[in-house]
Amino acid sequence: MRSLNNTILGAAVAACSLAGSFSSASAAVACNGNVCWHSHENYLYPPGTHVIVHPDDWQWGPDERFVWREHDGQGYWRGDDWVEF
Repeated sequence: MRSLNNTILGAAVAACSLAGSFSSASAAVACNGNVCWHSHENYLYPPGTHVIVHPDDWQWGPDERFVWREHDGQGYWRGDDWVEF
């Protein structure tokens, strides 16, 4: 009986650890000037790009004006151009 309890306890600990690893998946809102996009990874943007990274639930204020431009991959918007790095 003790062996069964240890097995169940071990399975529960493993399941909690696995569930915790899924919750650590990160997403963010990245902005360069007034252009923002969703980033599915936490990238380190090169110095001088002026990219600001916000939490995924970030929203701009009522008097601010931003535009959304989505793009896949590792990069950032510079004007109308997507720059990969």
